[in-house]
Amino acid sequence: MENNYSYADFLKAVGKNSSSLQAERLLNDIYMDLFLSHIHREQTKSRLLELIDLALDENDEKSFKRLTDELLKVEDD
Repeated sequence: MENNYSYADFLKAVGKNSSSLQAERLLNDIYMDLFLSHIHREQTKSRLLELIDLALDENDEKSFKRLTDELLKVEDD
C-alpha cells in the first residue's frame, strides 16, 4: 500500500520545467497514501484489540501472547 516517495521526485514535480498540476498530483498521492495507511493501521489495531479481548475472555494465553505481539508490531510501524 505504501509508496516510497523521494524528495528528488517531489523536487522534480515542483521544479521549473514541471507544471503545478504535476506537483499537486504528487502531493495528493502522498496525502492519500498517508491517509489510507493511517486508516488501515487503525482498523488493524481495532481488530487486534477485539481479538485480544476474546482471548482474555476464553483464557487463551497462547492467542493472547501472539495477538499482543502483533499489536506491538503494528504500533511500532
